[in-house]
Amino acid sequence: MSAPPHARVAPSRSRAESTPAPAISPPHACVVDGVFYPCSDGRPMADNMWQAAVIMNAAGDLEAVRPQALVAADILVYPEEGNTKVSIGPDILVAFGLGLHKRSSYFVWREGKPPDWVLEVASPSTQTKDRDCKLHRYAAMGVAECWLFDPAGDVYPRRTPRLQGLRLVDGEYSPLESRLVGGVRLIRSEVLCLDIRVDGELLRFRDSATGRDVQHQSEEREQRKAAEALAETEANQRRAAEAQAEHEAKRRKAAEAQAEREAAQRRAAEDRIAALEAALRRSRAGHTP
Repeated sequence: MSAPPHARVAPSRSRAESTPAPAISPPHACVVDGVFYPCSDGRPMADNMWQAAVIMNAAGDLEAVRPQALVAADILVYPEEGNTKVSIGPDILVAFGLGLHKRSSYFVWREGKPPDWVLEVASPSTQTKDRDCKLHRYAAMGVAECWLFDPAGDVYPRRTPRLQGLRLVDGEYSPLESRLVGGVRLIRSEVLCLDIRVDGELLRFRDSATGRDVQHQSEEREQRKAAEALAETEANQRRAAEAQAEHEAKRRKAAEAQAEREAAQRRAAEDRIAALEAALRRSRAGHTP
């Protein structure tokens, strides 16, 4: 699978992500150039199981299919240096051309660029904020694509698509067109070079070059377990067949040994009979008048 063009050049950075923290620091905060930045907004990663399942599956799938990209879930993005009050926390962000080391937060001025792609998974408590305020802030930051997904289909207004891909054009987001392929409605992400579709209550990514769906990590685990179980069953069958073959070989050897003993006994009996007959003939010959 080919990487997106913008993934090939990493921005240069002259400073480390953070300076050493003082002896006392606020909890859940990191220090950058002497400034404390909270690492959490105090909200849980997800408000419900549908949202959590989408985030965990999508993050795992993207890490697998785009290993050269930074994929982060539930991490705060700080767009302005020194401003600890302004941050935004996408459910998932993807950024190309950066190092893959772990980060406490995403500092735009240190990374040299905003995230390239973000996903917001709808929940009743955040849907208005995600669709309005966050979109404006992502656009102002320069995030190339913003995707919105309503996993249960009960959060967005009626007749609103459950999955929306938005592309930044002249400072504003425009919807990406969907297309029907083999009865499946796909939306292409130019940033990820992947097609994306609704898959039940999850998202499914498809490699545009091969037309193959990206397997969920849970599916790969189940397939590995099934393959391991099948291999173990086949190994047990082989061991049982080998034991049966060994048993039959022993039986054949025992039968051959028994047949050999019986043949020897027959030969011995025949020899004794022949000797008795010879003795009888000699005895008769000796008594002939």
